[in-house]
Amino acid sequence: MAIFRKNKRGQRGQVLVENVMMFTGVLVPLTFGLIYMCQLLWVWNSIVEFTRDGASYAAAHCWNNGGSNVTDYMRTHVPGNLDQDQFSTGQADLTINYYARDAASGAITDFTCDAGDCTVGCIPDLVTVHVATYQFKTFLSYLGIPAVSIPDFSTTVPMESAGCDPEQGTCLP
Repeated sequence: MAIFRKNKRGQRGQVLVENVMMFTGVLVPLTFGLIYMCQLLWVWNSIVEFTRDGASYAAAHCWNNGGSNVTDYMRTHVPGNLDQDQFSTGQADLTINYYARDAASGAITDFTCDAGDCTVGCIPDLVTVHVATYQFKTFLSYLGIPAVSIPDFSTTVPMESAGCDPEQGTCLP
């Protein structure tokens, strides 16, 4: 009987060691991996919405060569996410392209206008907002895990009014 009690006491220590090894070797990495993936999906979704918001803003405001008005808007209206500073400081590239549709062939070409920025005579047909060179960085980078390069995001929408009122001859910058 004494031998049985001795083995039972020794087995309790073994179970404790097995549980600690299982916790630190399996459960902790799985938990951190799940948190990492959730953060990545959250940031991915916020970048998609950020790109759509920029395209919507561009469609409702006047044309500026280079899209500086849209870029300024986007850099000051970044949605809340972990890497918000990459968009507001310019580490992630924002590109705004305007296009015109050829009435005869229907082909889409780059938009140019000699009338000047923010005029009623310069209203393109399409606008594309492009977000590139974004890298997802989290607290796991402190553990030696490299940043994840996120693919480029692009949204193309037709121009609405470009913020222009032809009757008054004014446009929203």
